[in-house]
Amino acid sequence: MTGPTTTTTTAPIRLAPLQPLLHDAIVTLRAPAQVWSDRHGDIDGRGVHGYWVGDQRVVSRITVSVARSAIEPLDVVADRADETTFSALLRGLDAPGADPDVRLDRRRQVRADGVDETLTVSTRLAPGAPVDVTVRIQPDATGMDPVKQGAEALSADPTPTADGARWRSGGTEVVLQVQGATATVVGGTIVLRWHATASAGAPVSCTWTVTAATPDAVVRGADSAVPWSVPDDVGDDRLSRWLARASTDLDALRMRRATGEDEFFAAGAPWFFTLFGRDSLWAARFLLPVDWRLAASTLRVLAELQGSQVDPSTAEQPGKIMHEIRQASLPIDNPSMSLPPLYYGTVDATPLWICVLYDAWKAGMPDAAVRELLPAMERALAWMRDFGDSDDDGLLEYVDESGRGLSNQGWKDSGDSVQWQDGTLATGPIALCEVQAYAYEAAVHGAELLDAFGRAGGDAWRSWAARLAERFRAAFWLAGPRGRYPAIALDAAKRPVDTVTSNIGHLLGTGLLSTAEEREVASRLVEDDMSSGFGLRTMSSEASGYWPLSYHGGSVWTHDTAIAIVGLTRSGFRAEARLLAEGLLRAAVAFEFRMPELHSGDPAARGGRPAPYPAACRPQAWSAAAAFPVWVALRDDAA
Repeated sequence: MTGPTTTTTTAPIRLAPLQPLLHDAIVTLRAPAQVWSDRHGDIDGRGVHGYWVGDQRVVSRITVSVARSAIEPLDVVADRADETTFSALLRGLDAPGADPDVRLDRRRQVRADGVDETLTVSTRLAPGAPVDVTVRIQPDATGMDPVKQGAEALSADPTPTADGARWRSGGTEVVLQVQGATATVVGGTIVLRWHATASAGAPVSCTWTVTAATPDAVVRGADSAVPWSVPDDVGDDRLSRWLARASTDLDALRMRRATGEDEFFAAGAPWFFTLFGRDSLWAARFLLPVDWRLAASTLRVLAELQGSQVDPSTAEQPGKIMHEIRQASLPIDNPSMSLPPLYYGTVDATPLWICVLYDAWKAGMPDAAVRELLPAMERALAWMRDFGDSDDDGLLEYVDESGRGLSNQGWKDSGDSVQWQDGTLATGPIALCEVQAYAYEAAVHGAELLDAFGRAGGDAWRSWAARLAERFRAAFWLAGPRGRYPAIALDAAKRPVDTVTSNIGHLLGTGLLSTAEEREVASRLVEDDMSSGFGLRTMSSEASGYWPLSYHGGSVWTHDTAIAIVGLTRSGFRAEARLLAEGLLRAAVAFEFRMPELHSGDPAARGGRPAPYPAACRPQAWSAAAAFPVWVALRDDAA
């Protein structure tokens, strides 16, 4: 005999809003439009799911139903960035027997200004059967920033039209048009219904189109022909497939400013469909082995926005290259922190701009096009001397003067990216090691451009670079259990921050290091605490702050590894370059050749694929473009 049962009621746990995870979603895109769904094509209103144009979500939920049958997912094909086909079975409409007789193909095509979707029901049955399809579409008015911060969807109020509906989403006007269906608005939801008969050789198609206009957008899509070609002399099927996928992703990420024709690569989906100084430059630089035109146009766009005044609120300074441009201010971390629409808080974009100008010239950019940009180059050089080196110690450093911007302004711009070996954070102003390398290369190559085009100042900049190299050699080098290595940075007290990081890979091939020093760095990069087998870890696994899923403290970033591969190749360390390149290739296979922004730093020995970083953006321009340095490193004739 048992006693009475006692039931304890526990209040449900209320989780704080979280940034949406992306790793198991499917994206179809043509910047600035994108569609996120699950792997079956369903858009359920959760997280990042929806139709997007620019920084606005215009549809958050779409449900498809077919009378008398469940929809059972079968396959997904996404050979192009802007087109995906989801296939499913409609077994409720089958004749008796084991073979499926009726299928549903959902073809999604994304244009720069919207989305076309077509449902096609096909069958081998004759005579056919009636097909009743219902699609429910939920208009949305949620901005990107709230969605990224985990906010709930904000419904829009649609107005019926003769062939669909229209609504407003923020500053975006949206029109839905439908073919061959009845369209009604029921409780704020657009309901589309098709009634037809499918039979052998006579499929039924159901199509709707969403078009959005954003008159106040600062960037827009590019519709010109792709200016580069995918290499055909690859020899490795993995690399060939990665290059092909990277090319279609890069094509879909091409954009222009709203007021110009010069193209650049948007940083990536879903959050960064805009111009970024650093990201757009690196992506164009990676592509230089096959095309100089994207680099040239990116340089021109950034020169148009080059800083002309001192403004601490935007981090603008004369000669400085911008960080990013948006339609509106961008909140970061908390409501008291935000970036202005045009923000200059980056310490590395300015020297990188000069480096890319030189490399583009060497890759075939015409002298006349280079000459037009020399005044901007001279202003960028002057920024390094007059503003980049804020304390006149011969090195470039950064600090956020506004109190509302990025605390770290190198490529590792998260708040905990510069830390000591024991895990404590370094205090700024911070002088990053790789920024000194970019500045050295910019000064030397800037001097060569000045000489080549008959302009004064070359010798002064070579002397400036020599002083920087001497200061770097005295201040950055450390001794560790595995040998000598450069510190990630100097802190506010000019102490070398002693964590071993991937930043040192950016020093190679810039000219800052001696041959012996480059050999020490090359050897250190391929040690087992740095090379995961799927790429280069951002931080040594021996550091106290290491965590394989830390954004900048142990994960593997595709572009970061590619930069090291470029430096190793330039410096003649082909074996080390190939080792890291093979690691990225193994990762590319695991990620179906669309490399994400970053993945985990777990060792390859742990399993056959790296764990995804669940919030990683994809596709991302510099991750896609990384396929080209890998191709160069693995060529038999690599320098």
